[in-house]
Amino acid sequence: MKGQALIRSIEAEQIKSDLPDIYVGDTVRVGVRIREGEKERVQPYEGTVIAMRNGGINETITVRKIFQGVGVERVFLLHSPLVEGIKIIRRGKVRRAKLYYLRDRVGKATRVKQRFDRSL
Repeated sequence: MKGQALIRSIEAEQIKSDLPDIYVGDTVRVGVRIREGEKERVQPYEGTVIAMRNGGINETITVRKIFQGVGVERVFLLHSPLVEGIKIIRRGKVRRAKLYYLRDRVGKATRVKQRFDRSL
């Protein structure tokens, strides 16, 4: 029991408190730190959140975008030091917890309706 309390206290220090409320269906821009040799830069990754996994410090979001006609998905650990910041571009109106069905869709069929009641 003593070891678990120690782990929880260390995790509590690492959790980011400045993250916005993210929901499945939202279009987000995630700033990712990229190291190229000695230099470090922030690269934006913009797409639709198709899945979320809660779990304290292990909380993740799966973001999907179409790049040159190919669907690309990336999983981000929200509390990772490599995630610089997350900006919500638009809110999505969905009725599912996981939007895996978007993987089978092409073109305009991948669009998610916009939700206007939640503020950005």
